[in-house]
Amino acid sequence: MSKQGEIEYADRIGDAGRAHLRGKPFSDSSCSTLLFSMAAVIGALPRPPADVLDCGVGGGWTSRFLARAGYRVVGIDIAPKMIELAEEDRLADGLQNLSFQVAEYETLAFKEQFDAVLFFDCLHHAADERAAIASAARALRPGGVLVTHEPGEGHAKNATSKDAMAKWDVTEKDLPPNLIISLGEAAGLRLKRLLPNPVLVERVAFAPNWIPKSAKEFSARFFELVAFSRAIFLGERRSTAIVVMEKP
Repeated sequence: MSKQGEIEYADRIGDAGRAHLRGKPFSDSSCSTLLFSMAAVIGALPRPPADVLDCGVGGGWTSRFLARAGYRVVGIDIAPKMIELAEEDRLADGLQNLSFQVAEYETLAFKEQFDAVLFFDCLHHAADERAAIASAARALRPGGVLVTHEPGEGHAKNATSKDAMAKWDVTEKDLPPNLIISLGEAAGLRLKRLLPNPVLVERVAFAPNWIPKSAKEFSARFFELVAFSRAIFLGERRSTAIVVMEKP
């Protein structure tokens, strides 16, 4: 599977696309959801000033969030142009507890150097997710955690993913929690926590209109509540979720 699309992505998307990347999450139409998800991720991480390896950072917004929260962060991405943009913003923000490197997360050189490794919406672009998780496990200190926030079943087949693959030559795949957990266990990790889909939690907890106005709205609300209940009480392992795995 070619990685050239990921390597050249920042060059292909043009000035407007790069501006959007650098402005995330505030430049994104899903700003509230991204902020909600990032808050959940930070809650799952060890307390600062832990050492965090942030993988597949793109323009680096997640790394800057973590650094501002007091973590010591190393952000990596396969695309040199992405790292160049991320480094410019790091310097502009004066973040001394953050550094960036060009690296592939399937073949990390780190060994027991981090308290946490984060994949935030990037592992589903991997050519080999098994190698990526094994590489992350090696980078963790004993007691450290792997935290993933990845799309679940159906992601690769949705219209947005198909368009991205056709337009930008990037990899899109399903990475449900059950697969991540299986690969993590094969790499010597154990499940610590499985947090429900932040998007679903946001919809249920902060819906602008709780009272349905039509049968269609009632049906949608009912199935959202069912999905929410499954995620909370049964530990749903097929949809988008935050997986936290620990290195013994």
